Amino acid sequence: MNAKNTSRKAASRISQLIIWLLLLTGLIIFSVPFLFMITNSFEKFSFVLPYPPKLFPTKLDFSAYQHILNIPIFTTAVMNSVINTIVTVIFAVFISTLSAYGFAKINFPGREMIFKIYIFTLMMPAFLNIIPQFVTLRNIRLPGFEEGLVGTRVGLILIYVATGICGHTFFLRNFFRSLPDALGESVIMDGGGHPTIFFKIILPLSKPALGTMTIFAIQGIWEEYFTAKVLVGAKEKMITLPLLLQRLNGQHATRWEWVFAASIITLIPIVILFIFAQKKMVVGGLIEGSIKE
Repeated sequence: MNAKNTSRKAASRISQLIIWLLLLTGLIIFSVPFLFMITNSFEKFSFVLPYPPKLFPTKLDFSAYQHILNIPIFTTAVMNSVINTIVTVIFAVFISTLSAYGFAKINFPGREMIFKIYIFTLMMPAFLNIIPQFVTLRNIRLPGFEEGLVGTRVGLILIYVATGICGHTFFLRNFFRSLPDALGESVIMDGGGHPTIFFKIILPLSKPALGTMTIFAIQGIWEEYFTAKVLVGAKEKMITLPLLLQRLNGQHATRWEWVFAASIITLIPIVILFIFAQKKMVVGGLIEGSIKE
């Protein structure tokens, strides 16, 4: 008996050691590009990437960061990215939450069929939708936008919200379905309705899930390039941080230290967001999501 227990413990330790070695190998592999980018952001006047690659800087030169921060259009790009992200996330999360509640807790004709259509749209590549989106925005005539919504912030945010709703709804619907139906039934027995269930029961219990979804939504909008390039890329005042990164790639030569410094500056807000939010929101969401009826 003791021999069996000893062999099981040994096998468990070996399996854990193998898992840790695999994780460590993955960490090293995925860290190399970031180390390369950070190191070369401190290089001075580099048109050509160094060979062999250097993973650690020999000297810290902040001139690339000073150059990026002093570009006049940099402030415009930051402001546009911040505004687009905040407004999009607010509308996308609110609409997705209502939609997910309807699909999870309300029985209505065609519910499953409509939800399958939602899922189908998630499988459509973004570049296939860009032409219909462009034509739709061009034909929308609103007061103040007589020439359509192409090239406007309103049009870009509308596309961001519309494209994000399906994925967010799918994520939240699964979480809402894990919450006990008895909670809603008790509210109905007390004379309440779906607004009471939604605002006083579902939303308070769904804070971790909403937080997790919000993080992913912020990351998606903050780093979005393709749609912004097509819809507002030609307008200088509408430039975003991903579009600014693309402009730093010169037609004939590229100052790589500028590109890497701008990339790191762009990543900093997302990294800070994950550091402060992942433990309470992501892990908490998984824990509370495990509570089922």
